[in-house]
Amino acid sequence: MPIEDIRKLKMRLRAQFRAIRETMEPSVREEADRRIAEIVRKLWQYRISRQILVYVSTPIEVDTHRIITQALADGKRVAVPRCVPDTRNMEFYYIESMDDLSPGSFGVLEPQADPERLVSDFSHTMCLIPAFSYDYSGYRLGYGKGYYDRFLSGFEGHMVGLCYSSCVRRCLPHGRFDRSVQLLVTEHYIRRTKRRQ
Repeated sequence: MPIEDIRKLKMRLRAQFRAIRETMEPSVREEADRRIAEIVRKLWQYRISRQILVYVSTPIEVDTHRIITQALADGKRVAVPRCVPDTRNMEFYYIESMDDLSPGSFGVLEPQADPERLVSDFSHTMCLIPAFSYDYSGYRLGYGKGYYDRFLSGFEGHMVGLCYSSCVRRCLPHGRFDRSVQLLVTEHYIRRTKRRQ
């Protein structure tokens, strides 16, 4: 399939999954978010990880605010991403509470670029990864900016995708250099996937 056709397909899929999320009943979404957070906390990858890398959710994403609060209460070091200006890269910074965040790129809550809080050691780490959709093999349909693709290309820790079950598909278009997550967590199940090396 030509590159332009794949881009158009991904745009249509993003619109489709955005519509699914925007039309979810608030009570259904709240329960799904609660169950996903509960499942994440019970993962052995969570238990053994000293630090958790986690996106700060927007209204159309699986909620991570409660995951962040719980991880801090559990004594984990928690780091969230900040987009590096004028690049397609992101860096992770440690936070001590949600109060450490303020609106940044694309209106998403971000930490301040404090060199003393910049994460440089990614050992013993679990990363929770957002997407519009995941497929059965753990490949993701992201938001089209490439920030997570670039970061994950060099990340060797535990990669866990979070997604509503209504947005999971059997197969999604992906490139040969894309990396799949090791686990996919939805409100109804955990799916272990084949991690591409």
